[in-house]
Amino acid sequence: MQTRNIELPVWAENSLLIIIILFYFIVALRYALITPAFEASDELWHYPMIQHLANGNRLPVQTFDPATAGPWKQEASQPPLYYYLGAALTFWVDTSDFQEVRKLNPHVDTGIITTDGNTNLAVHKGLLNPNRGTLLAVRIVRLFSVLLGAATVYLTYLIGREVAPNRPDISLVATGLTAFTPMFLFITGSVNNDNLAIPLASLGVLLLIRLVNFAKSAYPQMPVPWRKPVNLLHENLVRRLLLIGVVTGLAVLTKQGTIGLIPLAWGSFFIVGWLSTVADHKTQNQTFSDWASQIGSALARSLLWFAIFFFPILLIAGWWYGRNIILYGDLLGWSAFEAVLGIRETEASIGQLWDERWGFMLSYWGLFGGLNVPMDDWIYRIMTGVLIISVPGGIWYIIRKYRASRWWRQAFKWPNTYQKIGTGIINLVVSRFALTVCLLFSFAIIYGLIQWATRTWSSQGRLVFTAFSTLNVLFAAGLCTVFQNEYVKHVKTGILIFFAFISFYAPVWYIEPAYKLPALFENGVFAFPWVSRFESEEDAIFDETILLAGAAIDAEDLEFTTGEIVPIALDWKAKDFNERDWSVFVHLNDPVLGIPVAQRDMYMSQGLTPTSFMFPPRNYPSRFDVRLSNTMVAPAQLDVIVGLYDFATGERATLPNGEDHIIIGTVNVVAREGETPNPVRVNFENKFELIGYQIEPRRVSAGDTVTVTAYWRSTARISTDYTFFGQFVGDNNTRWAAVDLGQPTTTWQRGDIQEIKMEMNLQPDTPPGVYPLRLGIYSFEDGAFTNLQRVTEDDRLTDDFINLTVIRVE
Repeated sequence: MQTRNIELPVWAENSLLIIIILFYFIVALRYALITPAFEASDELWHYPMIQHLANGNRLPVQTFDPATAGPWKQEASQPPLYYYLGAALTFWVDTSDFQEVRKLNPHVDTGIITTDGNTNLAVHKGLLNPNRGTLLAVRIVRLFSVLLGAATVYLTYLIGREVAPNRPDISLVATGLTAFTPMFLFITGSVNNDNLAIPLASLGVLLLIRLVNFAKSAYPQMPVPWRKPVNLLHENLVRRLLLIGVVTGLAVLTKQGTIGLIPLAWGSFFIVGWLSTVADHKTQNQTFSDWASQIGSALARSLLWFAIFFFPILLIAGWWYGRNIILYGDLLGWSAFEAVLGIRETEASIGQLWDERWGFMLSYWGLFGGLNVPMDDWIYRIMTGVLIISVPGGIWYIIRKYRASRWWRQAFKWPNTYQKIGTGIINLVVSRFALTVCLLFSFAIIYGLIQWATRTWSSQGRLVFTAFSTLNVLFAAGLCTVFQNEYVKHVKTGILIFFAFISFYAPVWYIEPAYKLPALFENGVFAFPWVSRFESEEDAIFDETILLAGAAIDAEDLEFTTGEIVPIALDWKAKDFNERDWSVFVHLNDPVLGIPVAQRDMYMSQGLTPTSFMFPPRNYPSRFDVRLSNTMVAPAQLDVIVGLYDFATGERATLPNGEDHIIIGTVNVVAREGETPNPVRVNFENKFELIGYQIEPRRVSAGDTVTVTAYWRSTARISTDYTFFGQFVGDNNTRWAAVDLGQPTTTWQRGDIQEIKMEMNLQPDTPPGVYPLRLGIYSFEDGAFTNLQRVTEDDRLTDDFINLTVIRVE
């Protein structure tokens, strides 16, 4: 491909830029107004920080116990600038209704895409005035965030112009990608400290690029023997250094992820120092020691400038990081953050993170709510396909730009090989500094996320938005290179139109419906026409106020396979007002065990309506999709029982007859087809698979023997003889029965099925109760036990055992 400049009149370029920014602003406002309060990613934790400060309180001290972390959870470990600014904007608003407005849904399926709703992080009273109290404060901070997002869009354009000054198409496409990405619009339409961190990071990158451009014009690379030494504290240079320091200080006082600007700044100062030393010295006929002295001079100058740059950072943000050391014992405060957020049981490998890539892309393009409100799958595939198509174009663009820089012309004037290589690398960076900075900053943010995601469940695409501007410039460069040919040059315009179309309609297609009550009637027909009614209302009134008017299981033959979903419809009716928030439970009870083997709990109307929100005599239809376990014993006949309970206390609501539940029917469960009884598929480190099991009996007395037969298959060549164990475990991991059976696994042939029978004798003093059957594998070598870990379907390492089923001890 040949490089060519794109001719575009200045007025046309400016007009397109204004159109993109206006489109962003209008659509981001749609997201901000349509998304209910506290239904955006982490907003229900970010806003309490603002409300706490707006009420005149000091910064909270983060605890190491999630149960006592406060309404801000892990966000109390975040730098506070965004929260202080939000508090300054809303301190005058009376938010005494905060607890009433921020009423959380205790059953929400955060991060899980469900088939029956229950995606709402909070429950919302429809009668609350959005223009007063907490809702007004949230809207004000959201508007502030939208304006910050507009700054990010504009800064993306400016960075694009620095990277490709003769390619307005690249800068405009990058600007459009930033403005038209649904997840970016969703985040900037919410209360989230990312909204301040992103433009500050983008501005910091832009200022570093312009600093080096200033140096390139002030310090010519060709030596001038008679020129006086460069003024190291030139007024213009010092002003720039202080400005960059102020922006970086504000950034690191907003989010720790922007700390990558600091080493990037020092590298930029070194480049400026190199340019200034070249202006002071000849390059021809220098010895290696002369060249090393010149490098040392550049380093010394960069350290002087770094000190000037770092001074405002210390003034602005030093107190915060010093506070972290005093309170938590670490500079970033991550120990407390991780303690509240929670970490993975086992650190993830790069392969495991790669297997989580689809979830990463979903949350990059647009996964709304609590990462549980998706767009249609085809949208993600098209957007990801566009990104994949751009990658080879981006690589070719980078190679072509570096190759065209002619960096070797100056490098090969040096006499020594090390001088040639070192000078060549520096000249390469100098010649394409804007592109290099975009690459380095994007890489730093992605690398930081990888390190973070190996420890925590944070492999989310939105977490790279700190580098959103630089990433989109690189993305746009790739697209504009791929679609540069005369015949396909308009494809990139079509891509932007597609992104804009999806981002415009996503709020009404996906976000708004997720928080609407299910329609009771559709075209005059009851939404659940197959719901049966009870003969007598008196038999189905809970707590004297809430009637189960009808219920049914949505299946003709009432037969299901293990792992399937059992859909259940319930029609609730308020007979009177109720002040308590009862939760609905739907249990599939195994009569042999006397306990539920599958269940689904939520508020009514797909999680949107606690009983204190119900108005008589309205009906509240609800659907519960109850998933059967893949490892449950089958065949089995399960009773479907329904009732209400208080989530806070566990107390159940009662019926007039004194019962606390209603049996609405039974379902038959059959095993999946397989080579063994109760076919399952449990992977232990890609060496062994549990493919089935039998257990008899399942209801026993203390001192009895339970026979467990497990069917194992080796999936690799085994060089160690492993031991297979079975346990019945109680509270505090007390083992009430245990068997360890060594096996000659080195003789097992890959793919063969091995039957291992375990006679497990319960201790005579085993208390009555329900006990899980735990199976696992370990080896004993060199005096140490090594357990094999279980590998999940998405290739994650997890526990070193499997809780397969349960028994009841009478």
